Amino acid sequence: MAVVRDIDPSASPLDYYSYELRRLREEAGLKQAQLGAIIFCTGSLIGMIENGKRVPTRDFSERVDAALGTGGVFSRLVGLVLRSVLPTWFQPYAEMEARATFISTYQCQLVYGLLQTTDYARAVLGVDNPGTLDTAVAARMDRQRILGRANPPVLWVVLDEAALYREIGGPEVMRAQLAHLLSLQSQQWLEIQVLPFAVGQHAGMMGSFNLLRFDDDPDIHYSESYDSGHMTANAQVIKERSVGYARLQAEALSPRASAELIARVMEERYGKHPEPDGRAVA
Repeated sequence: MAVVRDIDPSASPLDYYSYELRRLREEAGLKQAQLGAIIFCTGSLIGMIENGKRVPTRDFSERVDAALGTGGVFSRLVGLVLRSVLPTWFQPYAEMEARATFISTYQCQLVYGLLQTTDYARAVLGVDNPGTLDTAVAARMDRQRILGRANPPVLWVVLDEAALYREIGGPEVMRAQLAHLLSLQSQQWLEIQVLPFAVGQHAGMMGSFNLLRFDDDPDIHYSESYDSGHMTANAQVIKERSVGYARLQAEALSPRASAELIARVMEERYGKHPEPDGRAVA
């Protein structure tokens, strides 16, 4: 039998979630195994979440809300929980990203986090987070919910051509990732441009960066190093980086030509080609 941990609900969003889950489950007269049976998971998983040993997912939270009739309490809480498990240095940016009305990003090596597939994100995050990979992936996927809002931010992505060729997770993962980028062409508030190798030197050679705009707050420039992020609203930095971003947009392929390049790379580099014996291989 699992040892019940004494939870302080004021310690963190996860502790508050854990405390409320236990309280409302007991109030409903259900044992952990009984609640688990209702929402199609094990009682031990319920116990780990109630003890703060496992981070809940959004799907889990929605099923708990339905089972306990909480009126969406856990579905609202889980966003705070998942944001709280992001790296400490990244959390302030994630909060600002969720509030932005216009996001401009240049990415020199990887697909932007808001556009990553689950498998691509798992491959990227698995390099530095093998022990907490499921939690890290869930947090990244939850960030993407802002694109599905009734009033989503405008997202403009300039993606270096190198990101199309850097094989993350293997050919199948890359093929699915590039297919996902192509599927986003129909999104009204989202544009993707590829900066081709042929451009040579360009305004983004110092690395990836993001520009966030808000309805009522100053613009923010964000960049990061290996284990830290830097945000600034300095007017001179915003001016310089905004001009730099405009230059990247001007030198990048048009959205239509970018989609054609993505499709070509997807088929030629990550498509399935038959071996001499007729078998298909990636």
